[in-house]
Amino acid sequence: MRARTLEDAEQGMEHLGAFLLLWTGVSCLPLTEGFPKCTVLQFVCANSRCVSLSSRCDAVNDCGDGSDEISCWNCTNGSFHCVASESCVSSSSVCDGRPDCADGADEQLDTCTSFSQAQPCARSEFTCTNGQCVPNSWRCDHSSDCKDGSDEEDCDHNECAVNNGGCSHTCIDLPFGFRCDCPKGMRLVQDTHCEVVDQCLDADVCDQICVHSNGSVVCDCQDGYQLTAGTGQCRATGGLAHVAVSTQEGIKMMDLSGSEERNITDKRLSPGPVSALNAHNTLYWSSPENDIIYRMSLDSGDHRPAVWLKASKGIVGLAVDWIHESLYWISTSTRALHMASLKNTKQRLLISGLSKPTAVAVQPLLGYVFWAEGGESARIERVGLDGESRFALVVSFVRNPVAISLDIPRGLLYWADSGLRSISRVLFDGQYRKTVVESNGYLDQPFGLAIFESRVYWSDQLTNSICSADKHNGTMLRVPQRLGSASPAGLVILHPLLQPADKVLSPSEIKTSSNKELLPSETKTALPDSQFTLMLTLIAVILSVLLFGLVLWWQRSELCAHRSVSLLGDVTLKESQDPLLLSSLPAVHEHQTLSSNSTQ
Repeated sequence: MRARTLEDAEQGMEHLGAFLLLWTGVSCLPLTEGFPKCTVLQFVCANSRCVSLSSRCDAVNDCGDGSDEISCWNCTNGSFHCVASESCVSSSSVCDGRPDCADGADEQLDTCTSFSQAQPCARSEFTCTNGQCVPNSWRCDHSSDCKDGSDEEDCDHNECAVNNGGCSHTCIDLPFGFRCDCPKGMRLVQDTHCEVVDQCLDADVCDQICVHSNGSVVCDCQDGYQLTAGTGQCRATGGLAHVAVSTQEGIKMMDLSGSEERNITDKRLSPGPVSALNAHNTLYWSSPENDIIYRMSLDSGDHRPAVWLKASKGIVGLAVDWIHESLYWISTSTRALHMASLKNTKQRLLISGLSKPTAVAVQPLLGYVFWAEGGESARIERVGLDGESRFALVVSFVRNPVAISLDIPRGLLYWADSGLRSISRVLFDGQYRKTVVESNGYLDQPFGLAIFESRVYWSDQLTNSICSADKHNGTMLRVPQRLGSASPAGLVILHPLLQPADKVLSPSEIKTSSNKELLPSETKTALPDSQFTLMLTLIAVILSVLLFGLVLWWQRSELCAHRSVSLLGDVTLKESQDPLLLSSLPAVHEHQTLSSNSTQ
């Protein structure tokens, strides 16, 4: 009995040893390899990607496979809940004539009627009786576009009599419907609005300054740039440019070709926005997970980041005003635009009540701050540095503008739209909109955006890449850097010319300097103020000398005329004679005449 017990004990020890050996082997395995390293504030997609929890059920396919929009019971504002499929679709997809819900609930009559009460049609659209919105040009075109056919009713009415048909300038009433027209020198955009024809932006070949004359364009560059022969490209002088990008592994630095990649800080945070003050060679960045804005001097040897300001959580955009040395940021937690002085960190609230802020940019030479919003009322707006004079640049055909950047020499704003998978640009006054880059496999989840020379740069979190393309037409796509497992977020390009310290310009001055049309008699460039003043001074001096010489000549002529007075026909007043003798000449003449008569 005792032998049996010892045998059982030995077997137990063998089993225990095998279990310990197995446990030791298993514990050494990299169990986390292949699994997404998402934080508690991120949603794990079916394809192992990590997206923000705020992106869950917002009707935007942030994961790329749609898994963040599945099993949604409560959709965010700006989206419609498909009950049958437990998914969310964008409000712009509701009642658009194409079912997006599996059961077609987004196109049902009762849905369209109730939805239209909260979603009025745009000026360029006709409101159907059932609440559906269709383009104004479809009105009375002998084809029922409204589901209730209301767009073909009362077609004998003059549509131009009501709100000018929605036309910005001329409305022409037609037998069936109407059309908008524009004055000479303008063209129609989006069927209803007219904009001035800009030959330089139409050609879109000059990186910076464009001069239009006699039907052709001539390109030039601003100070500090060199024009490439035979092209409109401007190359920066004064050293190489570098790009700094925020990742969860820290801030990485590299040149624009993607080489010389290095970590300049090992502070591991959730990647977020980054900006720079080039004059001081200083970086500013933050993470949406905390409320701290960090600062780091690139001139210091240790590259240690310091806490610069305790602001608010959810910071998704940063922008430096290099003229007044201020920092602007936008926050999803406060839903507001903030600013603070870089000198004393005094904070100020500029704009509040934003729906879903995503990005910010600043143009201090003109006194503008720009920001973008996603969600139901996706838009891009601008305001003065003091928070006054708010103006909307983009309010239509935009879904989720996640990043904005400025092309200062040309006065253009660029934005990346993750919903439309595109990069577009527009003038600072909201005109001349153009889509530059469309979906190319590297625009599924953009975050950062920057413009330099002739290219637009962006970071893509789906492919973990830094990409670039031609800023005029999106050609010549390059992927200079793939960051492996590091997911890139905000990026900024470092070069002194990107933050010029010129005088503060007016909106008309910057448009003239970057986009000018000359008459045949005009020259390409204008004289500086100092040269013009000098030229006027020289002309005044020359005229004064000429006038003085003319006066002297006139006086001398008068004097010579007096000295040439004849005395008795052949007697002439000598230069040595006293001119006062002229007053006695008649008496002398009379005396000589009498003497002559007496002699005879």
